[in-house]
Amino acid sequence: MNKFSAPDTLSNQDGPLLPVKVVMIDLDGTLLDTADDLALAANKMLHELGRPELPSKTIQGFIGKGIQRLIKRSLTGEMDAEPDAALLAKAIPIYKQHYAENLTVNTRPYPGVIDGVDNLRKAGFKLACITNKSEIFTLPLLRATKLADYFEIVVSGDSLPKRKPDPMPLLHICQYFGVPPQQALLIGDSSNDTIAARAAGCPVFCVPYGYNEGRDARKLDCEAIIESLADATKLLQKLS
Repeated sequence: MNKFSAPDTLSNQDGPLLPVKVVMIDLDGTLLDTADDLALAANKMLHELGRPELPSKTIQGFIGKGIQRLIKRSLTGEMDAEPDAALLAKAIPIYKQHYAENLTVNTRPYPGVIDGVDNLRKAGFKLACITNKSEIFTLPLLRATKLADYFEIVVSGDSLPKRKPDPMPLLHICQYFGVPPQQALLIGDSSNDTIAARAAGCPVFCVPYGYNEGRDARKLDCEAIIESLADATKLLQKLS
């Protein structure tokens, strides 16, 4: 399934965006299925705080706006509620410790990811990983899953003053590679990605298997839905 308005060009309201030279790829829900380990850490945190644990599926629906928001949602059981400030302050270091200790228990690359990044690199695209996850978790995850060497630059949630959905991380990567935003494609799984891409002026593909706070990624504002990362190179080459 794709959402292109024409079969031979990648475009949005501002006109043609190809040729793409840089591909920026989100981490959680796009490269790696981290949900089970995020949920494991959340439930260990809740247990340590003497609070009832939650189903893994429930916590998966909380993923998408960073660890602090995940902690808040796990504490309250709601998407937008605010927990007691003292409880939150106590919970954050507990969660981070448990997540660091269980970072790769169940986390694996999604099907097609290894072939996808390998094919993109062989096709000559410059690759960047862009995530809201803290660097202290991002880099060990990339190394453990054999993905680190594919990316020339990794921008984590604490690498810059702002993170997605702000366009700053995307524009930083464009500046790093010396390309205009129209030539830097973002691949992600959530509204954080599409909002950031639109603000930066970058094209964006979405995968349907990620988190997006439990909402259907096929409804996101993107140029295309790709069933797996392995489809990205074929689609880009077809359109270039």
